[in-house]
Amino acid sequence: MTKNTNSLSTKNRGDPTSHSQDSLPDPSSSSEPYLVCAFYKFVELSDYKALQPKLKELMHQHQVRGTILLAEEGINGTISGRAKDVGQVMDWLRTDTRLINIDAKTSLHHEPPFLRTKIKLKNEIVSLGVPEANPTKYVGTYIEPKNWNDLISDPDVLLIDTRNEYEVQIGSFKGAINPATETFRNFPQYVETQLALHKDKKIAMFCTGGIRCEKSTSLLKTRGFGQVYHLKGGILNYLDKVPSENSLWQGECFVFDDRVAVDKNLKKGQYDQCHACRRPITEEDKLHASYIAGVSCVHCVEHTTDEQKKRYTERQKQMQFALKRGQQHIGGEVQKQIIENRALKLARKTESPQKP
Repeated sequence: MTKNTNSLSTKNRGDPTSHSQDSLPDPSSSSEPYLVCAFYKFVELSDYKALQPKLKELMHQHQVRGTILLAEEGINGTISGRAKDVGQVMDWLRTDTRLINIDAKTSLHHEPPFLRTKIKLKNEIVSLGVPEANPTKYVGTYIEPKNWNDLISDPDVLLIDTRNEYEVQIGSFKGAINPATETFRNFPQYVETQLALHKDKKIAMFCTGGIRCEKSTSLLKTRGFGQVYHLKGGILNYLDKVPSENSLWQGECFVFDDRVAVDKNLKKGQYDQCHACRRPITEEDKLHASYIAGVSCVHCVEHTTDEQKKRYTERQKQMQFALKRGQQHIGGEVQKQIIENRALKLARKTESPQKP
């Protein structure tokens, strides 16, 4: 399936039937898959706070779930629902002339990857912590997916993966440098201590959907780097546009929803997720002595306190109880996942702010 922003247009189709705010479409009533749409745009939104209630009401009205971040510097989100409903939300955004050419990438999934609607107000739509890194003023050169292979095959190009360590571990482009950052806020330090020695080199950077590279290339431009490039639309756009037989991507791509990761065909990958630290785990990881479902895995067992593990254990018990109770009334794998995720999120509300 070739995906583009035009596929999200729903003008002249009429309004779909309205649903209650707290219910989800019944997957058993339709074979239509869920459309997942990731989008962002750096643009001055001085009225971003006023957009919050309007967006939330619209998403509830059209049964669209997901998370959208709003800030004075722009908008960033991933939402999901039936195609016509997601299209209604995107059409509404594009009625704002500031967002008419908003960058959007879509994929399909047979289960709802989000269970809640969240519209959050932020200082940044992607947290870097460097105010002068402003993509509306300075940004690198965009490279279309069709031209990306030629660029990164040049031996004189430094290819940098701007994502976090746990994302890089499950997949990356061949030959990419891993900055080994725990969070994106660590990236400026990597630039200062390691990359600053290569200001004369061609630098090519990439991330999941393109948004982090907007900030990272802007950062490099403010630091005096001359030849800075980034993959337009990120890895997801590349996997969508470049045939798998020509792809230089290796492994899977971590995504920030219940799919955990996607493969070269943008289908749900092989990874599960540790519900304690939220990192991707394999079936082999689950065989490790440190793995306790919902409590710990090989990645986090040594980084959480006994008190945290105790809370996670209690949370897991609550989740299993809710799952068992839900299965008495609701059948099917999708409904099972809904019950599990809802219980997990409710249990998290009782935790302290400290995170692993």
